[in-house]
Amino acid sequence: MANTATDKTSQNKNSRDKISIEINTEGEKDQPQTQRRQLFGYYAAYVALGLVGASLGPTLPGLAENTGVGLGEAGLFFTSRSLGYTLGSLYGGRAYDRLPGHTLMAGTITMMVIALGLAPVTAVFWILLVVLFAMGVGEGTLDVGGNTLLLWQYRQRVGPYMNALHFFFGAGSFLSPIIVAQALELGGGIRWAYWVLALAIAPLALWLARLPSPGAPTIRKDDPDSRARPLLIFLVAAFFFLYVGTEAGFGGWVFTYAKAVPFNGAGLESATAAYLTSAFWGALTLGRLLSIPLAARLRPSVLLLVDLVGCLLSLGAILIWQGATLALWAGAIGLGASMASIFPTMLSFAERRMPISGRTTGLFFVGVGSGAMSVPWLVGQLFEASGPLAMIYLFLGVLTLDLVVLLVLLFTTQRRVSRQSPKSLQSSVSD
Repeated sequence: MANTATDKTSQNKNSRDKISIEINTEGEKDQPQTQRRQLFGYYAAYVALGLVGASLGPTLPGLAENTGVGLGEAGLFFTSRSLGYTLGSLYGGRAYDRLPGHTLMAGTITMMVIALGLAPVTAVFWILLVVLFAMGVGEGTLDVGGNTLLLWQYRQRVGPYMNALHFFFGAGSFLSPIIVAQALELGGGIRWAYWVLALAIAPLALWLARLPSPGAPTIRKDDPDSRARPLLIFLVAAFFFLYVGTEAGFGGWVFTYAKAVPFNGAGLESATAAYLTSAFWGALTLGRLLSIPLAARLRPSVLLLVDLVGCLLSLGAILIWQGATLALWAGAIGLGASMASIFPTMLSFAERRMPISGRTTGLFFVGVGSGAMSVPWLVGQLFEASGPLAMIYLFLGVLTLDLVVLLVLLFTTQRRVSRQSPKSLQSSVSD
């Protein structure tokens, strides 16, 4: 009897083990498919982010006309949206540490859809500022979420995926001015441009809401190397402030710049200026596609240095041959291509030097939002006071300062990376 009971117990245990193995095997089969769906969701979210982000520049004159304000006051549209972006980044980053990330992303996309529907039909200046502020909150929260969840999902292997993520942002930014230009040419105005964008991104909220969210990494509080140092966070945020301010400023104002600077006695037509804006974002998009294999082979510091030098040369060409249409097109395309990998590469650079939590990413994106808020606003003030060329001088100065910040970052983190190298080697050997 005892032997029979033991045999039955053994059989039950074996059956449970078999069921457990089958369940685990099925889970392992589902995991790559779930990751692919998540990756598709992140990439689609960044197309949406690009579509929304690049829509303000080409529609700026139309929004100013709707509300009866000049270009100087219209610069506050950038400020209001970027202020919302900054707050969305700060508090959204903390929210991702506590709440399901995909549910949060779905909610912010819904907020952006509503704001897109309201923006072109709002005729009161301060109400439009509120609408754009809400749009910015959604953009900031979505931007932090996409980067944070991708970092959590792929960790040390994130480089190529991160460049691909921002390639899709560039794709959306490239398509957005084309959609606006087509709406203007077909007589639908900015109203239909905004509404088409809203309809395009709305289904994404449902897609993300159905997917499981990746979990945050475990950070050991007793290990000093596992904590992000405030100085590094500040320097990375400062780098993003300067870089994103230039990207947002050029992408948002090059349309107005092209119409204001005399080329053969007159500025470019509205549709041509919109296509110039699209060429800038298109070059940024193509550059991110080409930088995906480079990110897997080159160190982030090398890519960042080459990119910043390319940006300065492109702006220099626009300034030296001012008034030449070819120089403007070549400079805009060169600037977009040089900027292509800066943002994702800096995130990969930071991930190698500190642990990345939602809060840390949120602090980085405070710099992103502050730059996108401050520099375009400053361009608007200089545009009216000193003329359009002041914009190019400003961008040259800002990117030169950004290069200095990068050099300080490299110097500050050199000893830290050297100290971590033996640990990384030991870990790889033990694995």
